[in-house]
Amino acid sequence: MVRHVALHDPTLARAALEGLRVYGKAMRPARPVRTVVARQGRAQLLGTTVSGAPLLLVPSLINPSHVLDLDAERSLLAWLGTNGHAAMLLDWGVPELSERDLTIAGHVEGYLVPLLEQLGEPVHLVGYCLGGTMAIAASRILPVRSLTLMATPWHFGRYPADARASLARLWKRQEAQVQTMGLMPMEMLQTAFWGLDPDRTVSKFAALAGRSIDDPVVTGFAALEDWANDGAPLTAAAGEDLFCRLMHDDQTGAGQWLVAGKAIRPEDIAVPVRHFVAHNDRIAPAETAPDGIDAVPCPSGHVGMITGSRAQLGCWEPLAEWLRSVDQAQSRS
Repeated sequence: MVRHVALHDPTLARAALEGLRVYGKAMRPARPVRTVVARQGRAQLLGTTVSGAPLLLVPSLINPSHVLDLDAERSLLAWLGTNGHAAMLLDWGVPELSERDLTIAGHVEGYLVPLLEQLGEPVHLVGYCLGGTMAIAASRILPVRSLTLMATPWHFGRYPADARASLARLWKRQEAQVQTMGLMPMEMLQTAFWGLDPDRTVSKFAALAGRSIDDPVVTGFAALEDWANDGAPLTAAAGEDLFCRLMHDDQTGAGQWLVAGKAIRPEDIAVPVRHFVAHNDRIAPAETAPDGIDAVPCPSGHVGMITGSRAQLGCWEPLAEWLRSVDQAQSRS
């Protein structure tokens, strides 16, 4: 991508290479250590020590879960834990080759639902990105206090046609390797994400040129970029689900996605539900959201709504207010 940019803007290309050098040497503070609340195979619930109504954050299967607990200053998990809830975060763990046939629905059935059952009481279920798609399914299988979606895609057929075509080509190129390995490495998916906006990918590194490796801007960027470029592989079946069943066939939007023998449809949700939608979301555009669910707009992008400078005011605080209103309504009843 830098080579491509250099053809029309060599100055930007040089800055991007310098920014890459700064990123590589950036200071990286240790992330917070959390208590393990429950385990189910490779998955575990990581919690704060605060009491209150139980709340579970469900991240996507793509990229590590700690975007919701990034560092001391940017942790939705910790912030919710100091605002009235016993907050927990699901860490999906690393799949083994023996799980090659485990679908996205299988992750709900084999990990998310059993972990919820271990808690012994209904929780506020908060799903981010594909984690929200999976949380919708879990809320139809077990009772929950409420369901909150954050930047959650459901109507995959509403993605731009060129994006769907690009992902279809990526899957066609990589399918044989994925099926041979039984796993889909994160690097294959990251290639697709970079391709959504290659100029921005180069420009964000160029913006680091000339900064010191301990500059807060650099350390914050490094924490987020490390997260974006890391992550466990998907099982082969989950990868095929993502590219074929969801992106190509739009099984969720068509009402054909089966989990635990049930066709999962958002209109059947029987608990209080709200969707926090990012204004500038290229990963899960607003038009892909489930229909019929009240939406709260957040002034940011897909990741910025969780970790950006406006995240607390634009997303976290409205989320906490929404959860408080649910708790108050349920206590009165």
